[in-house]
Parts: sequence; C-alpha cells; structure tokens
Amino acid sequence: MEFFRFTRDIPFMRHALKFNIISLVTFLLAVFFLGYKGLNFGVDFRGGTVMEIGYSQAADLGRVRAAIDTLNLSEYTVQSFGTADTVLIRLPLKEGASSAQLSEQVMSALRADNSSAVQKRVDFVGPQVGKELYQNGALALLFVVVGVVIYLSLRFEWRFAVSAIIANLHDIVIILGFFAFFQWEFSLPVLAAVLAVLGYSVNESVVIADRIRENFRKMRKASVAHVIDSAITATISRTIITHFSTQLVVCSMLIFGGEALHYFAMALTIGILFGIYSAALVMASLVMWLGVSRENLVKPEVKKEGLEAEKILP
Repeated sequence: MEFFRFTRDIPFMRHALKFNIISLVTFLLAVFFLGYKGLNFGVDFRGGTVMEIGYSQAADLGRVRAAIDTLNLSEYTVQSFGTADTVLIRLPLKEGASSAQLSEQVMSALRADNSSAVQKRVDFVGPQVGKELYQNGALALLFVVVGVVIYLSLRFEWRFAVSAIIANLHDIVIILGFFAFFQWEFSLPVLAAVLAVLGYSVNESVVIADRIRENFRKMRKASVAHVIDSAITATISRTIITHFSTQLVVCSMLIFGGEALHYFAMALTIGILFGIYSAALVMASLVMWLGVSRENLVKPEVKKEGLEAEKILP
C-alpha cells in the first residue's frame, strides 16, 4: 500500500554530511547532559516505598497529592492503579524514617482528608535491589546490541551492522539525554521503552537495508549514492504509514494514560521520531561512507562452461 508516490528520487545523500553534523551535535549535547545532570532515577532504581491505597469511590489524585504535600516529602509520585478507585503512591527513601513510619504518616494524612482511604499493601524496595535492577537493565541493553550486530552481520554485511548500531545507539543516547536535561523520572517502564525503541529502530534499518540490497541487483549502472537515495525514497510511504499509526497509539497513552504511562510514552515518542531520522539519514550515509558496493551484497553469477554445463548421458 502506498499513499505517497514520488516520481523522482530525493537526493538525501547529497546532504548526508549536514544531517550527520546535526546528529553529532545532538548526540554530544545528550552525552553532556547525561554527564552533567545525570538521570533522575525513580523508586525502582533508587529504592523507596510503594503503597497501594483503595477508596470507596473514584480517587481525586489532586486531593491525594495535596494531602501528601503536607508531609514535606522531596519527591513522590501518585497515579491511578488498575481502577479509578485505587491509587499507587511511590515514596523515596528518607533519612531517619523507616518504610513503616513513612507509610503511617501518609495514611494519617490521607485519612484526615478522606476517611474512606484504605491501605491495601506496602512494599519496600531497598537500594541494593534498585542497584541490581540498574545493572540488569544495562546488561539487557548490552545483550540486545550484541544480538543486533550479529543478526545484521549475518543477514547483510558488516558495514550495515556497524552503521545500524551507531545509528540506533544514537537514538538511545538522545532519549536518555532528554530525560537528563528535563530531569524526568527514569523508571523500569522507561527502560522498557528504550529497549522497545532499539528494536523499532533496527526494524526500520533492516527495511532500508533490504531495499538497498535489492536496488544493487536492479540498478547495475547507478552510483552508490543514487542506489541509497532510491531505496530511502521507495520506503517513505511505508515509513509514514507505519510510524504514524504507531504514534497515534503512543499519543493516546501520552494524553489519556495518566502519570503511569506518561514518561513511557514520552520515551517512545522521542525514539520513534529520531528512529526514522537515524535509519534513513544516519545509517544509510554511514553505509555509503564505509564503502559499500554491489560486490558486497550481490554474489557474482558463476557460469558453467564446456563439459560442466552438459548433461552426460549413459
């Protein structure tokens, strides 16, 4: 299906250097903010207290936050959990106060505002558990990267593997850079979104790489830049339809998902936008600069001559 048809190939590779300079500057800014500000890790990674509170009617999250504000806690999150009458509260670690003491203080503040508040459960996440989650998340990201490199090397060629990983890691670092710059909470759902973006970007890179390989077979006399331009132009319609459909779902989570899905959807939104850019303009240009040629992707046909081509009858 194609909603958008282009009669001429768009000369993307003519501006490849400009696109990659923009990418490099954006990447360096993201690295700077990651080093200067760092990530604002949530309770999942830093440790803290998680409380599930039930009400006899739909909970007013604004009143819940106002009640907790009276305790002068530095950071906390309040979100609906499952149904409208259940609230999930995440509290950070606090010096001089245990998890039980914090939960008692919160329940006292909530009951003073609404007597129907009932504590369903209280979980404590220690700093050691948060550290293990952080390490396991980093290992998961590493394994995904290694797996992608192996897959692309076997399916295409090492130039595509190197270019795709550079482009896709560029997307991940930029997502983390946004979270560091704005100090948005980095939690386990956000980590899941980052891993999802990596797979999403790889899929886009594979589609373009497939078309590049196909074009090398059909466009025997075309230059490498022309082959790549034609491949990107041919996939634009598919890219617009696929990513627009995905972004509609992500936007619904961003607008209607509440606090629970807000940063998850933000990470996906940033990843989708930069994933399109990096696959088409970063990955493809790096492949060109690494010297890809028709011989790298299309095996030469071996013609049998003489007796080898004849069928010998008994």
